[in-house]
Amino acid sequence: MGARSPDALRDPATAPGRRGTGAPKPGAADTSAASFAALTAKLDYLDAADVKRVRDAYRFADEAHLGQFRASGEPYITHPIAVAGLCADWKLDVQAIMAALMHDAMEDCGIAKSELIERFGAPTADLVDGLTKLDKLRFSTREESQAESFRKMLLAMARDVRVILIKLADRLHNMRTMEAMVPSKRVRIAGETLEIYAPIAHRLGLNQTYRELQELSFQHLRPWRHGALSKAVLKARGYRRDVVERIQREVEKAFAGSKLAVQVYGREKTIYSIYRKMREKHLSFAQVNDIFGFRIVVPTLHECYLAMGVLHQLYKPQPGRFKDYIAIPKANGYQSLHTTLVSPLGTAVEFQIRTEQMHAVAEKGIAAHWMYKSKGAGGNHAQDAQRLGAMWLQSLLDIQDETRDASEFLEHVKIDLFPDAIYVFTPKSKILALPKGATPVDFAYAIHSDVGDRCVAAKVNGEPVALRTELHSGDVVEIVSAPNARPNPAWLNFVRTGRARSKIRHYLKTLEQEESQDLGEKMLAQALRAEGLQLPGDGEEHAALWQQVTRWSGNRTRAELLTDIGLGRKIASIVAKRVARLMAEGGQRPDALTLTMGRYASDDSTPLQGMVLIDGSEGASVQLAACCRPIPGDAIVGYLGRGEGLTVHTAECSVGKRLFERDSERWMTVEWAEQPTRAFETAVTVLLKNGKGVLAEVASAVASAEADITHIDMGDERAATTSELKLLLSVRDRLHLAEVMRTLKRTNAVLRVARVKP
Repeated sequence: MGARSPDALRDPATAPGRRGTGAPKPGAADTSAASFAALTAKLDYLDAADVKRVRDAYRFADEAHLGQFRASGEPYITHPIAVAGLCADWKLDVQAIMAALMHDAMEDCGIAKSELIERFGAPTADLVDGLTKLDKLRFSTREESQAESFRKMLLAMARDVRVILIKLADRLHNMRTMEAMVPSKRVRIAGETLEIYAPIAHRLGLNQTYRELQELSFQHLRPWRHGALSKAVLKARGYRRDVVERIQREVEKAFAGSKLAVQVYGREKTIYSIYRKMREKHLSFAQVNDIFGFRIVVPTLHECYLAMGVLHQLYKPQPGRFKDYIAIPKANGYQSLHTTLVSPLGTAVEFQIRTEQMHAVAEKGIAAHWMYKSKGAGGNHAQDAQRLGAMWLQSLLDIQDETRDASEFLEHVKIDLFPDAIYVFTPKSKILALPKGATPVDFAYAIHSDVGDRCVAAKVNGEPVALRTELHSGDVVEIVSAPNARPNPAWLNFVRTGRARSKIRHYLKTLEQEESQDLGEKMLAQALRAEGLQLPGDGEEHAALWQQVTRWSGNRTRAELLTDIGLGRKIASIVAKRVARLMAEGGQRPDALTLTMGRYASDDSTPLQGMVLIDGSEGASVQLAACCRPIPGDAIVGYLGRGEGLTVHTAECSVGKRLFERDSERWMTVEWAEQPTRAFETAVTVLLKNGKGVLAEVASAVASAEADITHIDMGDERAATTSELKLLLSVRDRLHLAEVMRTLKRTNAVLRVARVKP
C-alpha cells in the first residue's frame, strides 16, 4: 500500500486500515455487491458498452482495495461505490463514474497512472490523478501539505471541472459517515469543509450539496447548538403546520384560477442558515420568521413574471424584498425571482419562482450541464451555468501564474470563494459579478490586468471616488488610467478579489527585481572602479568570467547576482574584489584613470557614471528612511539592508549613525540628482496658540508657499492654551522647506516651527 501523508484532500473518515486488518461487519462481503447493484440501477442514462466499462472499473477497484476496511468496519470499496452513485445522480459521463470508483486506487493501493492509462484510457487516468494527493513529497508543516494538495486539485479542476465534482461527492460521503472517527478529526474535517468545500459547491451552483455540506459541518462543529436548534425547528414546525398548509392551499387555488400550470413546493431553511442568520443579525430563534418558504416552478421564463403577479395580488409584497436573479443571474449561474410576501398571520414568507431548467441549475449547478446534455436538451441556462463556472475556474489558472507559494494561493482562492456577490456595470452596460466589499481596483483587474496596473482614478455613477470606495450592486463604474501608472502596494490593504491581489503582488515582485538588478549593477560598477576596473558586460566574451563569479557566489545567473547585490544580500565591495582577482588572472590590469575616478567617486566631487543617484523615481529597491525623511539638499548616505534594498538616511541621522557603528561595510555614498522628478515628504512640528480657525491659517500658509500637507498628527492631549501639531509636508528641497517654515512663522497663531529629527 502506498505511503500516506496527513493532508486535507482525503479524509481519515475513510482511511483504510492496513491490509487484512479491521473488523468487518457480519455480511460485509455482500454489502459492496448490493451497493454496486444500486449504482448500476442509476446508470440507465448510459449505453450498455459504457455500463460494461463501469463494471470493469468496479472489479479493478474492488481488487485493489481488497482487505481494506473503513473506520466503521465496512469494506473500503463501499466508499468509492457511494461516490460513484452521487456522480450518477448528477448524470456525469462514463469517464467520471469510472474515475469515482478508482479515485483512491493510485493513492492507497500503489497503482501507477500508466496502468490506469493502459486499462481505462488517458482521460479517466487524468481524472484519477487530479484527485490524488501529493504523497511522495515531504512538507514542513501540515498546513503546507494541505495548501499544496488543494492547489493541485484546483488546477486539475480548472482543466476539467469533473475533478471537483467527484471530489465534492467524495467529501459529501465522508461527511455523511464521520461518526466512527475521533472527535478532534471530525472537528478539523468539518471546519475545512465549511471553509473551502461548501463555498466551492456554492460557487459551482450545487446548492443541494452546498446546503448538506454546511449542515453536516455545523452538526460536527457545534453539536449542542445544532441539537438545540433542531428541537426548536421541530416545535415551530408543529405550531406552524396549519399556517403553512393554509398558505399552500390559497396559493394553489390562486394559480388554478389564473390557469397557470405550476408546481408549488414548501421548503424549510436549514439549521445552519437559521444559526448564521441569528448570529449575523443578533436575533433570537423566535425573531427568525422566514424559516418556511415556497418554491414555484413554471414551464417557461415568461410565466415566471406572470406567476409573480398572481402572488402579489394574493398577498402584499414587502417593500425592498424583491430580487430579479433572472435578468441578472448570480455568479454561479443561479436564476430565480425572489419576493417576500406578508402571510395572513402577518409573518414574512419568501417565494422563489423559476422554470424547471432554472430549478435544475439551482440545485445541481454545473452538474446540470451533463444532465441536460445527456437528455439532448442542452438549454441556454445549463450552458450559461457551465460558462460562468468555467470563468471562475479559469481565473484559478491566472492566479496560479503569479503565485508560486501554495499558502498564498490558498489565501487568494479563499477570497474568491466568498459567496456574497454584487453586480456592477461597465460604462457600456456589461455586467460584472464581484465579491461583496469589492472596490474600483477589483473592478479594473476584473476587466483586464493592464487596466488594473494603469488605474489612477475611478468614477462611480459619474462621480469621482477614491479607489478604496466599496462598490454596490447597480453601480456604473468607469476606470481612469494613465500609460505610466503602476500598481500601488497600498492597494493590497483593501482589494477583495484573489485575481487583483495576485496581479498586484506579481507586478510588485517583478518590478522590485528589475529595480534591484539596476541598483546592483550601479553598485558593483562603483565598487569595481575603486579597484581600477570597468564592469564587464553580459556579452559572450565575458560569459566564462560571469560563470566563475556566479559559481563562487552561489547564484545561477549574472542577473540574479546583481539583484542580490541590489537587495543587500551580497556586498558589492566583496564581489568586486573577487571579480578583480578573476580579471587579473585573465591578464587584465587596473587602469590608472579608472582608479582615479573610483577614488573621486568616494569624495564630495561630482558623482560619476555608475554612482547611485536619488531623483525620486526609484521604486521598491530604494527607500527614504522614515526616521529622518531626507529631502534634496540634505547630505545623505545609503545603508544596504539584508534583503531590504537601499535605505537613504541623512548624514546626521542618529538612527543611521547607530547602524553605521554596528555594520559599517554596508554603507555607501549616494547623491541627489540635479533634477529630482517629484516632491519629497518631510516632518515638521508646529507649536501654535489655540483659537478659532488656527488650522485653516496653518493650511493656508503652507498652500501659499506652494507646498502640500499630506498628514496631520494632533496627538492625544486635550486642548489647552497651546497645541503641538506634527505635519508631513511635501516639498521640492531644503530651500523650499525653509521658505515654508518662514511663511508659517509669520502666521499670528504659530509660536514655533522646527523640522523633526530622530
